[in-house]
Amino acid sequence: MDLTGQLAKLFKPAERPHPLEAELSIQEGLGRTQKDFDWIERNIPCQKACPAGTDIPAYLTAIAEDRFDDAYRINLRDNIFPGILGRVCSRPCESACRHGYEGLGDSVAICASKRSASDQKQPDPMLLDPLFPSTGKTIGIIGSGVAGLAAARNLIRLGHAVTIYEKHTEPGGMLNQGIPEFRLPRDLIQQEIEQITALGVDILCNTEIGKTIPLEHLFNKHDALIAAAGTLKPNLPDLPNAQLTGIRHGLDFLLEAHTTGTTVGEHVIIIGGGYTAMDCARTARRLGGTLIESNNGKLTIYYRRKKENIRVIPDELNELEHEFIPLECDATPLAYLETNGTLTGIRFQRTGTTETFEIPADTILLATGQTPDTEWQQAITDPRLFLAGDYATGATDLISAIGHAKKIAKDVDIFLMGKPRTETAIQVETTNPIGRTEAMDIVPRQFMPTLKLQERTLTTEVETGYPTATATSEAERCYRCNYKFEIEQDKCIKCDWCLKAKPHENCILMLKEITYNEEGKALEWEATERVREMNLIWIDSDACTRCGACVNACPVDAISLQKITLTEQPIIEETP
Repeated sequence: MDLTGQLAKLFKPAERPHPLEAELSIQEGLGRTQKDFDWIERNIPCQKACPAGTDIPAYLTAIAEDRFDDAYRINLRDNIFPGILGRVCSRPCESACRHGYEGLGDSVAICASKRSASDQKQPDPMLLDPLFPSTGKTIGIIGSGVAGLAAARNLIRLGHAVTIYEKHTEPGGMLNQGIPEFRLPRDLIQQEIEQITALGVDILCNTEIGKTIPLEHLFNKHDALIAAAGTLKPNLPDLPNAQLTGIRHGLDFLLEAHTTGTTVGEHVIIIGGGYTAMDCARTARRLGGTLIESNNGKLTIYYRRKKENIRVIPDELNELEHEFIPLECDATPLAYLETNGTLTGIRFQRTGTTETFEIPADTILLATGQTPDTEWQQAITDPRLFLAGDYATGATDLISAIGHAKKIAKDVDIFLMGKPRTETAIQVETTNPIGRTEAMDIVPRQFMPTLKLQERTLTTEVETGYPTATATSEAERCYRCNYKFEIEQDKCIKCDWCLKAKPHENCILMLKEITYNEEGKALEWEATERVREMNLIWIDSDACTRCGACVNACPVDAISLQKITLTEQPIIEETP
């Protein structure tokens, strides 16, 4: 029974003391004002937290709808390496996820969902179309880690010819030199690099700049150069007896472990608290010749700060515990110990105290960081040289290096072409209800299945991935923060049905008034619980979980729904 007409006669919209400013500059189309971009930053915290700007709600929606190819393509466009990042991303998006806010449960497993897009898509390579025809410009990139590869992928889509120079025997940088195979399968690295070379990017391995080929040759050959050589200079602690055999930098150890092979001694100490330390410890455990079924007391990580200062995802610490690898915090190394020139142990000081203690060791792995070796380029003033990724910023993580490389690729394109050829804008689309329900809000976070301890080896991937049904169930938990529910005040009859249907106390409010700044951002409002004082009913996007209960309850269809998307696309020049 349609009650719209009768209710409209009974309830007349209340007069407001001032017009309600729109939160977006347009109702449909492309928005380019600051308040349009502010809406994205305020309302889609996961995308804001991602250094590569990945459209996370869009690909989670695709997974929830069993469209795994679409989900993979969205990631491929935005972060270049969906399968790789689905395993080893540092996941800043998950810390920002609104589902993890106090009282709302756990954040969505965004990273594991990204992996499911890679696992469940069609096996054929996926290639993105070029954005522009050939420009005739050529670019040389030094280094084939994620920054170099990301810059190359974006630049070749912009129409430039790209050649990458790599000093090692295979491309990938830290992907295959520093991350263990039990975390990141090598065939996956190869597949996602081949999706870049298939676009026309050339990679010349065994080519070291300054040795195999002079830098001057690159300047003569290319219109621009990008140095994306990563951080290869070890940051070693200055301790007595540092020359002793058995003291090794962690990245050197990992490279040998997964290429030529290596061994460790009976008593292994790892110093550090980052991802390299975790990888060294878990690799050393597998090289110890014993099953990962108990702690033999001969392998320990020592970290100089407190546990809460460790900058790795919680899953890494959980796996340490699961594989019986102790972690000792508040331990600052003072000196390596020796007897007749042989490494016998290490002396620590309990951080913040005068207490010292000694631990026996015949292998010490230093996961104490690394820096870029930039001495060669500091004297170069040629404006054609750009720096990308960790080589420019210092050691960060994969997704940060990719995000920085994307920015540098755009800078190089502007430098070569003399003007921007792409623009970032906010696309606003009127849409229909998205199918979310309140039941999806209470689904618990799905945990990643892993191999049993006795099945874990140096080359067997520990995490096995979500089954299809688990992947879709997890993706359905996403609040779809890229959708905007708004009450059209000229239609609202103040019947309060949406207020009775709302699942959260503050997602829909009765307001006396609301104050906006010049850009249309809501600064403050005065709520009321008295109907007589109410001038409007308002949906707070920050508290809204996009469940659709209000839309279903509204008798006069006064609640509109828009999809808001951050886009980057070629600038269409108007012809005179």
